[in-house]
Amino acid sequence: MQTITQYTLTDQMDYQGTPVLNCQIRYPRFDTACGQDAQWQVNEFYRSMSEEKGAYCRSSLYPEAVSGLEYSRAGNFPFFPYEFDVGYNVTFNEECFASLYFDQYEFTGGAHGSTIRTSQTWDFETGRQLTLGDFYPDDPDYIKEIQEWIEYEIAGRLKAGPSTYFDDYPELLRSTFQAGNFYLTPEGIVIYYQQYDIAPYSSGITEFLLPFSGTDS
Repeated sequence: MQTITQYTLTDQMDYQGTPVLNCQIRYPRFDTACGQDAQWQVNEFYRSMSEEKGAYCRSSLYPEAVSGLEYSRAGNFPFFPYEFDVGYNVTFNEECFASLYFDQYEFTGGAHGSTIRTSQTWDFETGRQLTLGDFYPDDPDYIKEIQEWIEYEIAGRLKAGPSTYFDDYPELLRSTFQAGNFYLTPEGIVIYYQQYDIAPYSSGITEFLLPFSGTDS
């Protein structure tokens, strides 16, 4: 098991005395006995990622927020500061393996913000980021089988109670499927879809748990 320390970057950006953008970026630092080179590699991955997101706040979102403020002043209507918030959740941390996901939330005006999820699963002996295919080494059709299983799961949810998916979800769950959109839990592999991929915004990020008993791991 790895020891995890959280680091946080925060920045409130003003324009002519008015707050226009609030940025908060949380990221982990891992300490492990599994491999010092791997530890450095993983920590460098997240340090670099946090710096890139901070640069995005300053170079991209801040000018957009300033333009939004000026537009609101010209039209004499309220301005709501932009938000950029990145947080993570460690979902698996056993022996020399760890898995986690990041939710990146942006609010740039309008009715609501948007969230994008990314995830990584690490082998701390090698420093290698595991892929979904690593859990199906002898099954070349694993993606097709997972997609069929997700379709079955959705059909069951729709029968069991109120659940909201787009009418053409069988096609969408295949066309929007991303093999990198997964993370581990002690119970199994979670496959997730981004907002609007297969369901309306109100459904959020949709998740499907595939128990380890159903994998070749």
